[in-house]
Amino acid sequence: MTRHQMTDLKINGERLWADLMETAAIGGTPQGGVGRLALSEADAKVRAWFRARAESLGCTVAVDRMGTMFARRAGRRDMPPIAIGSHLDTQPTGGKFDGILGVLGALEALRTLVEGGYQTFAPIEVVDWTNEEGARFSPMMMASGVFAGIFDTEWAIARRDRAGTSVGEALAAIGCRGTEPCGHPLSAYFELHIEQGPVLEREGRDIGIVTGIQGIRWFEVMVRGEARHSGTTPMAVRRDALVGAARLVERVAAIAAQYAPLAVGTVGFMEVKPNSPNVVPGEVLFTIDLRHPDAMTLAAMEQGLVAAGFELADKTGLQVETRKIFDQAPVVFDPACIDSVHEAAAGAGLSAREIVSGAGHDAGYVAGVAPTAMVFVPCRDGISHNEAEHVSKAQCAAGAQVLLQAVLAHDRKLAARHGG
Repeated sequence: MTRHQMTDLKINGERLWADLMETAAIGGTPQGGVGRLALSEADAKVRAWFRARAESLGCTVAVDRMGTMFARRAGRRDMPPIAIGSHLDTQPTGGKFDGILGVLGALEALRTLVEGGYQTFAPIEVVDWTNEEGARFSPMMMASGVFAGIFDTEWAIARRDRAGTSVGEALAAIGCRGTEPCGHPLSAYFELHIEQGPVLEREGRDIGIVTGIQGIRWFEVMVRGEARHSGTTPMAVRRDALVGAARLVERVAAIAAQYAPLAVGTVGFMEVKPNSPNVVPGEVLFTIDLRHPDAMTLAAMEQGLVAAGFELADKTGLQVETRKIFDQAPVVFDPACIDSVHEAAAGAGLSAREIVSGAGHDAGYVAGVAPTAMVFVPCRDGISHNEAEHVSKAQCAAGAQVLLQAVLAHDRKLAARHGG
């Protein structure tokens, strides 16, 4: 097949959309979203759907000890595959496109190759990474982190959800605990994803060519005061943990504003004890999410947060403990893979711009062990992690088309390099 014929390979947008709508019913919510937590029964069902579709395309499907699925189609040369994929798990009230577009777009790209009778030089491997969201098991991007050597396999398998179930127990319960070791060589990795922000839509761009991922640091903060009767304890003698926590929440917003416009800071979880209407709160546990594309700036934000905790304790007598629970350094993607995405978007006649991802992705960890890049498509109003999340049929098809052509562009480079 000539290069001209390769560019004639076209994604079937109607078929991709039908797959997206079919899988959205697996764990679908009454509000039109999807609640498919990692290693739940719904996750097991969508994994079985994925396996059946992949095997129908002639793929062999391997599962590693973290439950990550690798559907491989052979290439002309037996060598490390070009991997494409994302994740099938969602937030408790997630949307139809976050993660799964990358998996189903990859399947559709593979189906297009099969129907066109085209065999790539390198094998192609479609991946479903386990527990990207981190909604049930912490940390997020767990399986890709194990794959890349960031997390120890046994440590990850032993992680437990809030009900006390371990990852290993959950994998066994749904029959998805594989035997393959975690980690194998890849020639490259490309991930298609919705932007999850408003930039592409606001600028009227079809495609985001992702050059990297901003750094992310998560913290758990425990503020301890004294629980006392709300009616009999004068204001002057209270040690109200919630008031103290509220002051730190304000400081998080102030720290992000200090390093605007690229910095963001979020308090997304809070637990108040004893959580009674007539008791002064004695303990508050909450999380903080700080992000910035520059490592030095992110470190300065962390220093500001820690200093704010010390200051609060000194002024109020409250006990403040700050513990970092997640740290992903800023990621810069591979220039050659980025060039392949540029080439693919231009070849498809789609408007594009380079962009840094504000959200974490499995690609961030994989970039540490393989050349990596990502393709973004716009989502309506930039909304994600929400049942209202929406991407149009045409946008899904455009993203999958760029993914396909980027893989073919990179495959040509591999063939030229290896004399294929």
